[in-house]
Amino acid sequence: MTTRTLKLGANLNGVGNSVSFWRHPDIPGDASVDIEFYKKQARIAEEGKFDLLFIADGLYINEKSNPHFLNRFEPLTLLSALTGATSHIGLVATLSTSYSEPFTVARQFASLDHLSRGRAGWNVVTSPLEGSALNFGKGGHPQHALRYEIAEEHLEVVKGLWDSWEDDAFVRDKASGVFFDPAKLHTLHHKGKHFSVQGPLNIARSRQGHPVIFQAGSSEPGKELAAKSADAVYSGHETFEEARQFYADVKARAAAHGRRPEDILIFPGIGPIVGSTEEEAERKYLEIAELVDIHQALNYLGRYFDHFDFSQFPLDEPFPDIGDLGSNSFRSTTDKIKREAREQGLTLRETAQRASTPRSHFIGTPEQVADQIQKWFEGGAADGFNVRTVVPDGLADFVDHVVPILQRRGLFRTEYESDTLRGNLGLKVPQNRYTLQPENV
Repeated sequence: MTTRTLKLGANLNGVGNSVSFWRHPDIPGDASVDIEFYKKQARIAEEGKFDLLFIADGLYINEKSNPHFLNRFEPLTLLSALTGATSHIGLVATLSTSYSEPFTVARQFASLDHLSRGRAGWNVVTSPLEGSALNFGKGGHPQHALRYEIAEEHLEVVKGLWDSWEDDAFVRDKASGVFFDPAKLHTLHHKGKHFSVQGPLNIARSRQGHPVIFQAGSSEPGKELAAKSADAVYSGHETFEEARQFYADVKARAAAHGRRPEDILIFPGIGPIVGSTEEEAERKYLEIAELVDIHQALNYLGRYFDHFDFSQFPLDEPFPDIGDLGSNSFRSTTDKIKREAREQGLTLRETAQRASTPRSHFIGTPEQVADQIQKWFEGGAADGFNVRTVVPDGLADFVDHVVPILQRRGLFRTEYESDTLRGNLGLKVPQNRYTLQPENV
């Protein structure tokens, strides 16, 4: 029996998380396009024995967008550059199934997997913003349910392409002149509702078979896709009870698809703020929150609702009734915002401030933050956490002060178990679908 251990990811996002984060004197204003900034953060995370780096992405901006969204690296390009600056930590990129072709996606992630010697992961998203369609010439933005239908077929095609070559297909026998075994090359011949892809892929499987599949949707279709096909799930629940219910739900859905609970890992996103005292941690939060003016906060809130203009409503009256607005974008997030505003009697001002500068539940001394992490991990709410940097030096503070406590408590590794992402996450290498099982030979 192996002991279950905590998993940690570092969400690297330049000047992101707060609309005014870039204004802080300790943050480089161009961090989102500074490769040296990303290299430094990557090395800090690897020194802390984190499992992975995560780069989020989006495909549509306007003048009201978060400064980080306005000027940032494309994730796969960035992670390719970080392969040489790291050696063990996983490299996970967001890429949309709504606006990409399966063959290209399969090739890109397989290449990253080879470049990193088995450390790549794909965060499968469906692009929530309606404006994304305007940048790709494909007509209107697909409805929510259709986006997940497309995503399921897209992902299945990509996995099929990754299996084009059996692991020992490339003979490379110079004496005989045989480069590969034709019997171990497989053509997909996929013809489905949304994609027609012949294959085969022009790159072999990597050491970990397939890049690790992450999924980030918390809607009903999102949870179903994750339970059926994902290795790990990013979630955004702020309370222990919400996270625990989501965790149990996804694990149960995975079991219904014939999977073991340990085959799918749940990573709630957290923005820990660590101080030597509670007061210091609170001061760090206020330094960021006070940089945000209400107009920026309204713009940030509006992004979740297809860039809706909330400035037309009174700030200090109850959050307005906007009906189903947001149901075809960040559905789980917009449903939550509207529900909490209604149940807690929040004004529009309060709702916007919460959205633009959320106050972490993981705030306080190193021991207090570690206590919260242990509670969620042991209480059935998380297998690991996706750690966001919400204050300057937030990742370094976490690595220097919280990680050692988690290690002393036996919750987190002191050394990497593997040099592949699957190995460190404790996930099985998927067998090539064309390779016969021994018992069938």
